[in-house]
Amino acid sequence: MVGGLARGGRALTPPGRLVTAGELLGPVDVVAPALLGCWLVTDRPEGSVAVRLTEVEAYSGEGEDPASHAHRGPTPRAAIMFGPPGRLYVYFSYGVHWCANVVVGPTGRASAVLLRAGEVVVGEDLAAARRPSARVARDLARGPARLTAALGIGPGDGGADVLDPASSVRLHAGEAPAGVSAGPRVGISRATELPWRFWETGAASVSTFRPGGNPRRRTPGQTGAS
Repeated sequence: MVGGLARGGRALTPPGRLVTAGELLGPVDVVAPALLGCWLVTDRPEGSVAVRLTEVEAYSGEGEDPASHAHRGPTPRAAIMFGPPGRLYVYFSYGVHWCANVVVGPTGRASAVLLRAGEVVVGEDLAAARRPSARVARDLARGPARLTAALGIGPGDGGADVLDPASSVRLHAGEAPAGVSAGPRVGISRATELPWRFWETGAASVSTFRPGGNPRRRTPGQTGAS
């Protein structure tokens, strides 16, 4: 079990109980901001890392969100998004890095929350070894690709049940942020009007906002560009 610690002059609450499937069953734009402050924990042979989530994005699978990988139905790539809730959907973005989503909503709805950024609260040395280009602690998990790298998440984690206490990737309840902001999602070319990116107001680890994406490299739908 990951313990508590002090960081930056403030005490951090240790991760609480595991998030339950019932807490993930609401509309994706309601569940997504509720995940802010939760701890995503990975256990690997080399050690454990925990990231406190500070930024997420909602993607709906109900036919209203063409930026979602599930918009065209249960393709082989997106099959995990169709449930059950609590599964980890891991995909390769831009052909260079991995991004992670938590599946939410009832089985068959195919909604998911992209884990965009967080603060490393346990295992900073290990996270830094995985992210040698990070110059300061706030950059260790600042962006979806950096977050997965810091946690050691890759294709082998696709389909992991983050609600299972025996899983090597787990989602723990945490202290909710004092303030939550919302705005457009990052790096997408469709459904850009939806204010479905949510972040802890004022958090240093929130990724830099860039509207749209790089049209020379973008693939259709969700990219999660950092």
